[in-house]
This record gives sequence, C-alpha cells and structure tokens, in this order.
Amino acid sequence: MKLKYRCLILDHDDTAVNSSATVHLPAHLASMEQLRPGRAPISLEDWFRKNYHPGIMSFLRDEVGLDARELEQEHAIWRRFTTSTTPEFYPGFLAALDRYRQAGGLITVVSHSEVDIIRGHYGEVALDAVYGWDDDPTRRKPSPWPVEQILKRFSLEPGEALVVDDLKPGVVMSQAAGVPCAAAGWGHRISEIERDMRANTLVYLESVEQLADFVLQQR
Repeated sequence: MKLKYRCLILDHDDTAVNSSATVHLPAHLASMEQLRPGRAPISLEDWFRKNYHPGIMSFLRDEVGLDARELEQEHAIWRRFTTSTTPEFYPGFLAALDRYRQAGGLITVVSHSEVDIIRGHYGEVALDAVYGWDDDPTRRKPSPWPVEQILKRFSLEPGEALVVDDLKPGVVMSQAAGVPCAAAGWGHRISEIERDMRANTLVYLESVEQLADFVLQQR
C-alpha cells in the first residue's frame, strides 16, 4: 500500500486525547481561583472558543490580564494538573494510528502541550517526532517552524504530510507551511468553529473512523 500522505502531523489535545474537559479547563479554573478570585468561570465551550481565537496566550494576557509573574504561577498550576491527570485517547484513535504505522506512515505530533506530557500519554506507542509548547512563539503553533522541521527531517514535500487539528492555530500553521490540513471534528461541535474549520481545511472529519478511512487512502 502506498499511502496518500506519508506523514501525519497530529495535534494532541482534543484531537488525540479528551483533555480540555478533564485537565486544561480544570487547571485554568483552579488558577483563576488563586489569581483572579471572583472572576466568573469560563464554560467549556467558551474555553474552546478562546483557544480557537485569539489563542490561549492572548486570552490570558490581554483578556484576563495576567502579568509575567502571574503567567508563571498559572503555568505551575497547569503543570500540577497535567502531570497528575492522564486524559483518555478517543476510542479507536490508537488503533487507527497502528494501522497507519503498519502501512508505512510516519507519526508526528505538534501541540501546545509539553513534550514530556505528550510522550507520557502515548507511553510505548512510537512517535517519530514531537514538538510541544515552546516559550519562543516562533517555534510553536501557529508558526510553521515545527512543520518545517518535520518536512526537513524526513525529506518530505509539503503535499506528502497532513496536519490533523481541531483548532485555528493548527490551520494557520499548516497554511503557512503549505501542508494540507484535516479538521478533527470529534472533540467538540461548536457551530462557529465547525463552520470556520470546514471553510479553511481540506476536509472536515466528524469521527475517528473517518480519520482512519481518510489517512489510509492509497495514492
């Protein structure tokens, strides 16, 4: 079998694992209890909206108003949650990756989670490359830098890779790198996000089963 895409560039949170509801939003709410007591808690849907646009750092700095010291405190609280709670992979996700790997595909991850957290979630599942959160914004989504590194490392043309992501930073990253992007639509179904993702990606995949069928297409 010759795969249509030789390499998957996967988002992690809410694409591979169900983590916003179980880890990231609870961590944010805990940090707000400490840093902004009395601030109305954000809902899960609005959490996705803020991560979609303007992005998590803009939300924390510009809307919540956290300064550099408070951002460090927020990060410490977040690490406490991410290192103590392991979210579940979406049903069928790892099996789909195994089939893709058996067909000869490369599996990489570009995420806003940290590298050690991502590798810990995957455990013994082999990943060819992982690019996680970096304090340098030029080295994290939506910058194309992580994708460019993957293309260079594995001698790939842009059309031989596929970004799979549930939010706008991944789409912007893919477009800047000239790599096609498939929308991961199984982690949340928020109408305005779905509408925008459908308009700006190669394909909108509503389930992990659709992802498996799509990435196992032959050339």
